[in-house]
Amino acid sequence: MLKAREVMTSHALTLTGDSTAVTAARAMAENNIGALPICGADGTLMGIITDRDLTLRVIGENRQPDSVVMADLVTPMEVVTIGADDSVEEAVRTMKLHALRRLPVIDGTSVVGMISQADIALATSDRGTGDLVTAISEASSNN
Repeated sequence: MLKAREVMTSHALTLTGDSTAVTAARAMAENNIGALPICGADGTLMGIITDRDLTLRVIGENRQPDSVVMADLVTPMEVVTIGADDSVEEAVRTMKLHALRRLPVIDGTSVVGMISQADIALATSDRGTGDLVTAISEASSNN
């Protein structure tokens, strides 16, 4: 049985809560990614910022991207994660349950990677990937 750490994108780029929206947008553009884990000074995961968050909550609200910090954008709620030694099947279940396209992978309290739909697609059968994409799409259309 495959573990999350075997299929995740390792060494996930993270930002701190005092990073600006400009820094986040540039990091996403330079690394061709759509989401970044945001961590506190102690390395503990605070939340996830997506390109959609930047668009809607910074540009859409006419805020200044060079002064908005990630700590102000992170939603104050528990972040859904998967343990590095949890199975890929558990990652798929978690992504389906919470309608997530990306899932931070943690080891203890530290972010060690990210699992995306693409990572799942490369590691599992076509049916497993199709089921995941369908479940997330259906959940997204119901919101």
